[in-house]
Amino acid sequence: MVTKTDTTTILTQPKLQQQVTPSFSRWLKHFFYMPASKRYFSKQDQFAIAEAVKQAEQGHIGEIQVVIEGHIPSNQAYYQNTYLRAQQLFAELGVWDTEKNSGVLLYLNLCEQKVEIVIDRGLKKATEQKFWQDVCDQIVLELKNKRHRQAVVNGVLNIGKILNLYYEQIGLDEFNELPNSPIILN
Repeated sequence: MVTKTDTTTILTQPKLQQQVTPSFSRWLKHFFYMPASKRYFSKQDQFAIAEAVKQAEQGHIGEIQVVIEGHIPSNQAYYQNTYLRAQQLFAELGVWDTEKNSGVLLYLNLCEQKVEIVIDRGLKKATEQKFWQDVCDQIVLELKNKRHRQAVVNGVLNIGKILNLYYEQIGLDEFNELPNSPIILN
């Protein structure tokens, strides 16, 4: 029997080793970053994001998981950029494991002010990279203007609009495979 932890290791370790991009300056930046996730995202902000996820997921089978991380853990920052970290979390959190391969991970790294969107294979076949890049660019723009809550809420709603275009409308509003609440790390 393969547990979720075993599966995560199988999925993430070989891929991370293939794409190693060592950077001492990235490690230094993340090592000295003061955790600020809770400062930028209060309980009310987290609730608003969860409500946005709930709204964005209504009427289709797409699933959205939001992860907000202050910084990449220092034991990983030397070898991992934000994209590799997002891929790792996509696997570890089981976003890839939705029934219809319809998972989307919205990853926000506050230290680098970067946004990554990792989509499941079902969506990769149906969508264009340009849509996802536009969502990331809009979020980054709002982050630079210090509108953190609005940046994530609007990003989630835009992801929901993309999912509405590619998945047929269904009446299962309670069909929810991933939690709506954002995951706050560091």
